[in-house]
Amino acid sequence: MRHLLDTRTLSRADAIRILDVAEDMADTQSREVKKLPTLRGKTVVNLFFEDSTRTRISFEAAAKRLSADVINFSAKGSSVSKGESLQDTAQTLQAMAADAVVIRHGASGAPHTLATSGWISAGVVNAGDGTHEHPTQALLDAFTMRRRLHGAASRGRDLDGVRVAIVGDVLHSRVARSNVWLLATLGAHVTLVAPPTLLPQDLSAWPVDVSYDLDETLAAGQDAVMMLRIQLERMNASFFPSEREYSRRWGLGRERFERLTGGTIVMHPGPMNRGLEISPAAADSGRSTVLEQVANGVSVRMAALYLLLSGERGTDQTMNEEGR
Repeated sequence: MRHLLDTRTLSRADAIRILDVAEDMADTQSREVKKLPTLRGKTVVNLFFEDSTRTRISFEAAAKRLSADVINFSAKGSSVSKGESLQDTAQTLQAMAADAVVIRHGASGAPHTLATSGWISAGVVNAGDGTHEHPTQALLDAFTMRRRLHGAASRGRDLDGVRVAIVGDVLHSRVARSNVWLLATLGAHVTLVAPPTLLPQDLSAWPVDVSYDLDETLAAGQDAVMMLRIQLERMNASFFPSEREYSRRWGLGRERFERLTGGTIVMHPGPMNRGLEISPAAADSGRSTVLEQVANGVSVRMAALYLLLSGERGTDQTMNEEGR
């Protein structure tokens, strides 16, 4: 594995491989001593051009638990805010002998540019680029579903036949995009539920069903319901009449939550707008996987960094090679 840039080009075998290694990493995190010597001597740079708390901390924890040295680089207060280009920043990291770069950037495609430009020899992990993709979030979501649905027998398993509803601001969500491609690759059946204004205009190439009625979708039966955050900071127009109206029609309020049947799990990538897309009753219930997703994120990112830096990069195929 050379880079992890997206889930759209990630094969089923490679996805399951990451999830299985994450299972091994999760096992080590239940021990008294959680730290492993695996990446001792390696340097991981967290290169964040956008604000982040949980993703950056999760990658930092993952790298440190594998004994890597970690450098956190924030664009705010750095030379980037003075106009330094991505190329100049990359060449600075190259001079510092970074082994892996975890990048979050506001421009879609920036991680791919960094990985393929020749500016840097380090492995690149996409931690979210614009409204394009967020592959490790989708992997931790799939890991969480697999553990909840398959339990101890989850190793080597896909999500064949699992029904997943992804609800809310799909238009601005890189999490939704990464989940759509990964879940389809793993055999899940995905339904997007949102007002028309919060869906991309052309979904013909997406392996999904589309619904504008959350109650109808839930009544059809779902194994997992993933509520997306309304990204008000990315909106410069009126995408729905009011927050109250959005919550009534597309939010997982208490009454709608209490009508869920079977073993449906409730997911959210965070941070949550409580009372808007999800009620406290749903977020804090036994069906909720929100805190599990946070914990599982460390295991999945440990797996990604391990596969990137464990000495296999010279001989292994890139998981996201162009044209795959």
